[in-house]
Amino acid sequence: MKTILKSKEPFVLKERFFRSFLFLLSFLLLTSCSQPPAPTSAERDSLKIVATVFPAYDFARAVGGEYADVSLLLPPGAESHSYEPTPADMLSVQDCDLFLYLGGESDAWVETILGAVDLKGTAMKMIDCVEPLEEETVEGMAEEPGHTHESEGDHHDLGAVKEYDEHVWTSPRNAALITRAIGAALMELDASHSAEYEANTERYAAEIESLDDAFADFFANCSNRTMLFGDRFPLRYFAEEYDIHYYAAFPGCSTQTEPSAATIAFLIDKAEAEHLSTIYYIEFSNHLVADSIAEATGSQTALFHTCHNVSQSELDSGATYVSLMAQNLETLRTAMD
Repeated sequence: MKTILKSKEPFVLKERFFRSFLFLLSFLLLTSCSQPPAPTSAERDSLKIVATVFPAYDFARAVGGEYADVSLLLPPGAESHSYEPTPADMLSVQDCDLFLYLGGESDAWVETILGAVDLKGTAMKMIDCVEPLEEETVEGMAEEPGHTHESEGDHHDLGAVKEYDEHVWTSPRNAALITRAIGAALMELDASHSAEYEANTERYAAEIESLDDAFADFFANCSNRTMLFGDRFPLRYFAEEYDIHYYAAFPGCSTQTEPSAATIAFLIDKAEAEHLSTIYYIEFSNHLVADSIAEATGSQTALFHTCHNVSQSELDSGATYVSLMAQNLETLRTAMD
């Protein structure tokens, strides 16, 4: 088996190189075509903001209001871990006034964009707006093959590499901090509307903080603070903020969809031992793992929306970070003691 895997590596590397080459060539051809230069921020009636994921998009449109043109780079329903940007995406990023992205493992493709374009505006990483937590693999969780959260050598060395969990917005407290950081950036980019940006920032941050208070009140009166996900678990910041004990099939950034029999057995045992009535899954999951655990334990299943991305129908219906997290709170009130 090892010999077979090694024999495929040169092909995989060549394929990745070829795809990157074609991508950059397409971008160069697109930019070399005769077209008028993009208007500058001073020439536009509004700031142009591009966000890679839904939370950043939602915070920016709430803060920017009528003075910002905010676009979501990741198509509705798309998975950011496997997303491949188009040349048009690169042009959009190159010409924007503010580019918002995670700065984590799942959007490593962003580095391809930033390395190829002459960014005219400002780039902001969401992970830089908060105190990041390292990725975590808990008991029973199927770890990504070939993936380790430890670097070689002395872990206390200054050169030791840390891998941080990128899903920073899942803590409402962090979401409010990111919203305020975006507000500060817009006030600097467009001082003429700073009063409007400040008012919008405080309004939306207050909504998020009210939601934070509601979650805190709920968990303060919850007798069982254990959650089990038959899925990935990109909610470490949420769990840390409200002191939740959790089990899951995979880490937050895992690309796996089929856990081992040992993982399934472990989760079934934990669900029974903890007397859990609900097994959770996340958005865009086929929730087959959650279904199988629920069937074996006589439990129900429920969606917990991480807000990483939304469907087209959710986007069209006006879903926001606040509305999706409020929906999660209602789910918890039904599912937990």
